[in-house]
Amino acid sequence: MTDVVEAGWIEVQETPSGRFVQRIRAGRHTLSADEPTSVGGNDEGPSPYDLLASALGACTSMTIRMYAERKGWPVERITVRLYHEKVHARDCADCEAKPQKIDRIERQIRLEGPLDGEQRKRLLEIADKCPVHQTLTRANEVTTTLVE
Repeated sequence: MTDVVEAGWIEVQETPSGRFVQRIRAGRHTLSADEPTSVGGNDEGPSPYDLLASALGACTSMTIRMYAERKGWPVERITVRLYHEKVHARDCADCEAKPQKIDRIERQIRLEGPLDGEQRKRLLEIADKCPVHQTLTRANEVTTTLVE
């Protein structure tokens, strides 16, 4: 890995400060990821699943904000709370694939402002249109190469 991260790429590199501590660079932004101490990490940053859920939450809020502004709706504040867990497939009656376990993300959205019931209902529908939600709920492909 180099000191320059090309546009569109994210660089993740382990650090010497802990067993699982990672430095993440995205454009001009730097953040950390780690595992909790309960699994051998230093808890110096969010876990990878916390980062994944954070991406969904940020995208959801941004998508709702863009739609509400375009419509001129009085949304004062958006709060998205997320919880990720692994559940046994038998606990998921609607699942098409039957792996041993599936990932379930619970998403709770709070919309503050003088919105009527129809506006709230529509904004909840718009939440499912956020690009990260769309990515997580369709088939995906990850390709991996080893570089020198």
